[in-house]
Amino acid sequence: MSELTENEKICTLALIHTPGVGAVTIRQLISHCGGADKVFRADYRKLIHIPGVGERVARAILNRESLEMAEKEFRNCSNTATNLHFFTDPAYPARLKSLYDSPIVLYSRGKFDFNMGRTVGIVGTRQVSEYGKSVTETIIKELETYHVLVVSGLAFGVDITAHRACLKHNMPTIGVMASGLDVIYPFSHKKTAFEMQENGGLVTENALATKPDFMRFPARNRIIAGLSDVTIVVESARKGGSLITVEFAQNYHRDVYAVPGMLGSVHSEGCNFLIRDNKASIFTSVEDMAAAMGWEQSGSDPKPVRPIQMQTSFEGFTQDEGQILALLKQKGVMQVDELSWQAGMHLNKLAALLLNLEFQGMVRSLPGKKYGLI
Repeated sequence: MSELTENEKICTLALIHTPGVGAVTIRQLISHCGGADKVFRADYRKLIHIPGVGERVARAILNRESLEMAEKEFRNCSNTATNLHFFTDPAYPARLKSLYDSPIVLYSRGKFDFNMGRTVGIVGTRQVSEYGKSVTETIIKELETYHVLVVSGLAFGVDITAHRACLKHNMPTIGVMASGLDVIYPFSHKKTAFEMQENGGLVTENALATKPDFMRFPARNRIIAGLSDVTIVVESARKGGSLITVEFAQNYHRDVYAVPGMLGSVHSEGCNFLIRDNKASIFTSVEDMAAAMGWEQSGSDPKPVRPIQMQTSFEGFTQDEGQILALLKQKGVMQVDELSWQAGMHLNKLAALLLNLEFQGMVRSLPGKKYGLI
């Protein structure tokens, strides 16, 4: 996929602001039409036959009211040093690229690389104890020699302790927000958020001026989990946002560690139960975790993470067929819409290629519009 044009970016933002259109539907629309800009040029009859698009959504798209809003938002981002990262753009964060629920667009400010070789998510309770603060600060200090990017949520408690410890040790850290980048929450962390942008920054999937309502926090937690190679839960009650982050990390097949706490401590109940139920490995030290992760201390940064380059030339197959075969070899069974998005191919073109590969005995069709290698 090539870099998006300005018009394609504005049209993608417009789809996000179109009533009744969610992330799954946006992927369907772009896959079927061949680009966000082409969605707004499609006719009514084509739109209503796309899965997830009914008469109401088709009319909302065709009245094009969201385009004006999207263009204004795009200009505001340009004028406020706000970066936009679209899921159809090659520069989209590699760790999020293949996730089934990755954000359609990310907004960011600061100086950092999404694709640093190692990333660690640090999460925990807002009512952090002195023990929790001490453990968090120790973790950050010991992570310094491993050249990692620390990801957290800019919240009270464990989150802000981790961010401030990173600033102290001059380590890059990003805060994933449940609001727009211009709505710092909690407001008391505004100074820290500003300082983080010199070696790290802020990230969100929410448009500028978005307020942090309750339902945006679980969505924020999935981004923390998705950006992190490993998530460490420092302190947590039996219920809370940290455990939601753990669920996402497990769904993404990422490593999770929990810091054990004193029996009977409400701040450590969640961590202790995660360890008991084998939902997290017990955290004993950064050194032990790094050994399990296969990390080595070194004087240079580890290689950055990049989207996997698919082999696109298989003997006897076209380049497009080779790309499909390589994707299925890497991923195993894939749903046709995901395959379309990963390959950057229009669904009509993909269907014809899959049919041809079936005739050649290379792929097989499975229930649920899925495909796999034979």
